[in-house]
Amino acid sequence: MTAQDPAEDPILARRARAARWAELGQRLGYALYGLAILVFLIGLFTDFNDTAARVIVACLVAGSIVLAPAIVAGYAVKAAVRDDIEHGREIS
Repeated sequence: MTAQDPAEDPILARRARAARWAELGQRLGYALYGLAILVFLIGLFTDFNDTAARVIVACLVAGSIVLAPAIVAGYAVKAAVRDDIEHGREIS
Protein backbone atom coordinates (compact mmCIF):
# COMPACT_ATOMS: atom_id res chain seq x y z
CA MET A 1 0.00 0.00 0.00
CA THR A 2 1.32 3.45 -0.83
CA ALA A 3 1.18 6.61 1.21
CA GLN A 4 -1.69 8.84 0.16
CA ASP A 5 -1.88 12.57 -0.12
CA PRO A 6 -4.30 14.03 2.48
CA ALA A 7 -5.82 16.13 -0.31
CA GLU A 8 -6.82 12.94 -2.17
CA ASP A 9 -8.09 10.92 0.81
CA PRO A 10 -11.07 12.53 2.57
CA ILE A 11 -10.38 10.64 5.80
CA LEU A 12 -6.80 11.85 5.98
CA ALA A 13 -7.93 15.38 5.11
CA ARG A 14 -10.50 15.32 7.91
CA ARG A 15 -7.93 13.93 10.33
CA ALA A 16 -5.43 16.67 9.41
CA ARG A 17 -8.14 19.32 9.89
CA ALA A 18 -9.05 17.84 13.29
CA ALA A 19 -5.39 17.81 14.30
CA ARG A 20 -5.01 21.49 13.36
CA TRP A 21 -8.15 22.46 15.31
CA ALA A 22 -7.03 20.40 18.31
CA GLU A 23 -3.62 22.07 18.30
CA LEU A 24 -5.18 25.52 17.99
CA GLY A 25 -7.63 24.75 20.81
CA GLN A 26 -4.84 23.53 23.06
CA ARG A 27 -2.77 26.63 22.40
CA LEU A 28 -5.72 28.90 23.08
CA GLY A 29 -6.76 27.01 26.22
CA TYR A 30 -3.28 27.03 27.69
CA ALA A 31 -2.86 30.70 26.75
CA LEU A 32 -6.04 31.53 28.67
CA TYR A 33 -4.72 29.61 31.69
CA GLY A 34 -1.45 31.52 31.40
CA LEU A 35 -3.31 34.82 31.22
CA ALA A 36 -5.26 33.87 34.36
CA ILE A 37 -1.99 33.18 36.18
CA LEU A 38 -0.48 36.43 34.94
CA VAL A 39 -3.49 38.48 36.06
CA PHE A 40 -3.41 36.71 39.43
CA LEU A 41 0.27 37.52 39.94
CA ILE A 42 -0.25 41.14 38.91
CA GLY A 43 -3.20 41.37 41.29
CA LEU A 44 -1.24 39.70 44.05
CA PHE A 45 1.53 42.30 43.95
CA THR A 46 -0.73 45.29 43.28
CA ASP A 47 -4.34 46.02 44.16
CA PHE A 48 -6.31 42.78 43.81
CA ASN A 49 -9.82 43.96 42.98
CA ASP A 50 -13.10 42.59 41.61
CA THR A 51 -12.06 43.20 38.02
CA ALA A 52 -8.96 41.06 38.41
CA ALA A 53 -11.01 38.29 39.99
CA ARG A 54 -13.56 38.41 37.18
CA VAL A 55 -10.85 38.25 34.52
CA ILE A 56 -9.20 35.30 36.26
CA VAL A 57 -12.46 33.38 36.55
CA ALA A 58 -13.43 34.17 32.95
CA CYS A 59 -10.06 33.00 31.67
CA LEU A 60 -10.22 29.78 33.67
CA VAL A 61 -13.77 28.99 32.55
CA ALA A 62 -13.09 29.83 28.89
CA GLY A 63 -9.79 27.94 28.98
CA SER A 64 -11.52 24.86 30.35
CA ILE A 65 -14.30 25.03 27.77
CA VAL A 66 -11.77 25.27 24.94
CA LEU A 67 -9.06 22.99 26.30
CA ALA A 68 -11.04 19.91 27.33
CA PRO A 69 -12.43 19.04 23.88
CA ALA A 70 -9.15 20.02 22.22
CA ILE A 71 -7.22 17.53 24.36
CA VAL A 72 -9.75 14.78 23.62
CA ALA A 73 -9.62 15.53 19.88
CA GLY A 74 -5.81 15.50 19.96
CA TYR A 75 -5.78 12.07 21.59
CA ALA A 76 -8.39 10.83 19.08
CA VAL A 77 -6.21 11.89 16.14
CA LYS A 78 -3.15 10.24 17.69
CA ALA A 79 -5.13 7.05 18.32
CA ALA A 80 -6.34 6.99 14.71
CA VAL A 81 -2.79 7.37 13.42
CA ARG A 82 -1.56 4.66 15.79
CA ASP A 83 -4.37 2.34 14.65
CA ASP A 84 -3.47 2.91 11.00
CA ILE A 85 0.15 2.07 11.73
CA GLU A 86 -0.75 -1.07 13.73
CA HIS A 87 -2.96 -2.35 10.92
CA GLY A 88 -0.38 -1.71 8.22
CA ARG A 89 -2.15 1.20 6.57
CA GLU A 90 0.32 3.79 5.40
CA ILE A 91 -0.29 7.42 6.19
CA SER A 92 1.48 10.51 4.99
